[in-house]
Amino acid sequence: MKFTAQQIADLLQGQIEGDGSVMISKLSKIEEGEPGSISFLANPLYTPYLYKTNASLVIINKDFVLTAPVSATLLRVESAANAFTQLLEMYNQVKLNKKGISKMAFIAESATIGQDIYAGEFAFIGDNAKIGNHVKIYPQVYVGDNVVIGDNTTLFAGVKIYSETVIGKDCIIHSGTVIGSDGFRFNPENDHKKVPQTGNVIIEDNVEIGANCAIDRATLGSTILRKGVKFDNLIHIAHNVEVGENTYFAAHGVVAGSTKIGKNCMFSGQVGIVGHLQVADNTIITAQSGISKSITKPGETYMGSPAFDANKYRKAFVHFRNLDALVQRVAILEKQLKAAEVKEG
Repeated sequence: MKFTAQQIADLLQGQIEGDGSVMISKLSKIEEGEPGSISFLANPLYTPYLYKTNASLVIINKDFVLTAPVSATLLRVESAANAFTQLLEMYNQVKLNKKGISKMAFIAESATIGQDIYAGEFAFIGDNAKIGNHVKIYPQVYVGDNVVIGDNTTLFAGVKIYSETVIGKDCIIHSGTVIGSDGFRFNPENDHKKVPQTGNVIIEDNVEIGANCAIDRATLGSTILRKGVKFDNLIHIAHNVEVGENTYFAAHGVVAGSTKIGKNCMFSGQVGIVGHLQVADNTIITAQSGISKSITKPGETYMGSPAFDANKYRKAFVHFRNLDALVQRVAILEKQLKAAEVKEG
């Protein structure tokens, strides 16, 4: 698709400086700008690129002061970063606006399908599933029996949704993720027999789950991701876990069974949390930390494995880093003490 600079300016409610008729057909970084592309300048570190970019249109802040001639047409807005984000959202909407049901998709007769959905090649929708309006189900997605999916949710290629899972509105689930597989539970007192996992997974509205995540179904009841939860790739959530609203997980996070995590928490990469704990609202956990006991005070930052208060950890780490030197000093003092004792004797 092609748009003129002026059309984009009208869309973003900005002001053109230069040729408003220049045609734009793609997006680019300002340092990699090409003719026919649009870019933006928000970070002052990239200012030099404005004067040498080959992009045809550059979005800049309204109050930006030029210090040299610019070959590109300029589009002045209140916030270049926000305007370009808006443009990216529009671009994504157009790019991902797939519709129609492929002849090679399978939809059970007992399934209920909403309006204006997309189901790609080899997508499978099982018995009694309920699919909302404007849902997008990409090729090779499996939707099991009795699954409920809310309006405007997108399941990218290869997602597997086990039976009885409930997914809310406006969710995004990326390729390779499995939702509703059995929780990891065996009984060592009964010949290690598998404990049946008869619960389900509930995912509320506006949740995004990255690629290759695994969300286990509950033994009884539900594993729950509350509204606004955001997962990076490669996150594992065990059976009966509950993750509070607007909590963020970076990659490689693991939460063991029956742990309850509060609202607005932020977990960096490779955080591990053992089972049957409580984590308070607004908790921050730094990368590679291990949580082995409940966190009851909201708003704390934890670090280390086993993790404790981040400020205390940093102070303790200074001593740990100097531990070898301290050991050598103690060894020298012990030798001096023994030598003194021998001399006195």
